[in-house]
Amino acid sequence: MANFVVVGGSSGVGLSLALRLVKDNNRVWVLSRNTNEQLEVKGIEHIQWDAATEEFPIDRLPSEIQGLTYCPGSITLKPFHGLKQADFQKDLDINLFGAIKATQALLPALKRANGSSVVLFSTVAARMGMPFHSSIAAAKGAIEGLSVSLAAELAPSNIRVNVIAPSLTNTALASRLLSTPEKVEAGGKRHPLGRVGEPEDISAMAAFLLGAESSWITGQILSVDGGMSHINRG
Repeated sequence: MANFVVVGGSSGVGLSLALRLVKDNNRVWVLSRNTNEQLEVKGIEHIQWDAATEEFPIDRLPSEIQGLTYCPGSITLKPFHGLKQADFQKDLDINLFGAIKATQALLPALKRANGSSVVLFSTVAARMGMPFHSSIAAAKGAIEGLSVSLAAELAPSNIRVNVIAPSLTNTALASRLLSTPEKVEAGGKRHPLGRVGEPEDISAMAAFLLGAESSWITGQILSVDGGMSHINRG
């Protein structure tokens, strides 16, 4: 039985991951601003925490952690000329600085595990140019740079660091983009595999990267995006 921390685990990909991990007989600590009745199961402890504004609650977590996943994100879609510095700062606070705060706080516990994993999240837009994505792409691009640097630095401590870069996924975060069946269909048609992602598509990869089966994988940016970033359908 391993100990996992899922930041942002009360909805979407994070919730799917937390339930997947506890089903596999692990202990899971979910940190998020809001709770969810689906988290009220044996093996999951919820801690209310706002990644953007609050100090990390390290005293409420075990001294040894096998895996950390930081799931909070944002979708800021505006023309570049309409973005304010505050928009960029908000995306950085949620996506980058929250991840830094959690990883730094849990680093001693990750080291004590003598074999642990950190999984962070980017976006297909960080490496595939998309209009109106400059703020979120900048923040997620910073996550990718942070992760490969940490992977190199922490490898001697047997801590692996990898990133998942999804495309459009059917979560509350993307609800404005998928608010009608027509939008869901149109979004699906943009992807070579013909559909948008589901939380389970992403959480399956996250669970793999957290587990022992991926023990020789680190420093990778893994696209889970229906083929969007690498397939040209002509």
